[in-house]
Amino acid sequence: MTPLQLSQPTQVIAAVVLLTIVTIEFGGWFLTRIVRGAVPMTPFQQAFARAGHAHAGVLVTLGLVCLLFVDATGLDGAALWTARLGVPAAAVLMSAGFFLSSIGRDVTRPNRLIILLWLGALCLAAGVLTLGIGLLTS
Repeated sequence: MTPLQLSQPTQVIAAVVLLTIVTIEFGGWFLTRIVRGAVPMTPFQQAFARAGHAHAGVLVTLGLVCLLFVDATGLDGAALWTARLGVPAAAVLMSAGFFLSSIGRDVTRPNRLIILLWLGALCLAAGVLTLGIGLLTS
């Protein structure tokens, strides 16, 4: 069995994604402040804070797993970059959609920045579909 060889772009993206885990850790600490009542938030804002944090953690993990597979495909050009960046972009966009659409005092419903959540969902779908098809056809 040969060691895993990642292309230089995939390796750089994986490194950057790994470094973002520190921000997710900070988010976890911040959530502990929310649940202790140290940060006043509406139930809606608390729910969106939890969802944003959970999506960040899960999608960063999925993004790293996807990066392990992307160089095994025969993809190139835009399809390769969609497979490579779709899930990491979704992690950023979906989390930002939850956090930024609920920001403010006494907020009880999302603002217009909820669009980031849906853009992230599109990135997620594009990334996993492209990678899955790329693996099936390689």
